[in-house]
Amino acid sequence: MPAEAKPHTPARARPDTAARPASAPLTERQEARRRRILAATAQLAGRGGFDAVQMREVAEASQVALGTLYRYFPSKIHLLVATMQDQLEHLHAALRRRPPSGDSAAERVAETLMRAFRALQREPQLADAMVRALTFADRSVSPEVDQVSRQTTAIILDAMGRDRPTPEQLSAVRVIEHTWHSALITWLSGRASIAQVKVDIETACRLIELTDEGV
Repeated sequence: MPAEAKPHTPARARPDTAARPASAPLTERQEARRRRILAATAQLAGRGGFDAVQMREVAEASQVALGTLYRYFPSKIHLLVATMQDQLEHLHAALRRRPPSGDSAAERVAETLMRAFRALQREPQLADAMVRALTFADRSVSPEVDQVSRQTTAIILDAMGRDRPTPEQLSAVRVIEHTWHSALITWLSGRASIAQVKVDIETACRLIELTDEGV
C-alpha cells in the first residue's frame, strides 16, 4: 500500500490542535483525544496487524482530523511504539493490583514477564504490529522507544522489589529486557514455542541472583 503523504499544516490552526512543545503537559481534552487515538490504533492493529494501521484510518476511527493526528504522532511507527508504551502502562497497573507471588526476585520477574507475554499472546496481530514498529524505529522515534524501555524497566524493578538497584542489577535488567524482546520476536515469527520462551526468560532472570547482594 503506498505511503500516505503528510498533510499540509494550516497556517492558522485551531488553538486546541496547534503544535505544542513535546514537553508541554497535555490538557484534559488533549489527553482524552490522545487516548482515543491509541485505542483506535490498538483496535486496528488487533484486527489486521501492522499493515492495517494507516494514519487516515486511525484518524477516522478516533474522530480526529488527520492533521491533528500527525501533530501528536509524526508517523505510523511513532504511533505504534506509543501504543506499546500504553499497553505496558496498563499491564503495570494490573501487576500492581495483583503482584507476582514468587519467593525470589528472579521468580517474580519471570512470572511478571510471562504474564506480559501471555497478554500479548491474546492479541498476536497487535503484538506483531508493535514489535515490528520497535524494530523499524529510527533515531526520530528514540523518545518513544526510550519510554517503552523505561516502562519495561519499571515493571521489572517492581517485581524485583528494588527501589535503588545497583549498577550490576540494572545491567541484569537490561539483559533480561533484551531476552524478553528477542523471545517475543522469535515466538511471533513461529521459531519458538511458548515453552521455549518460558525457559529462556527464566534462564535470563537467574542473572538477578548473581547480582543480588542480599539487599
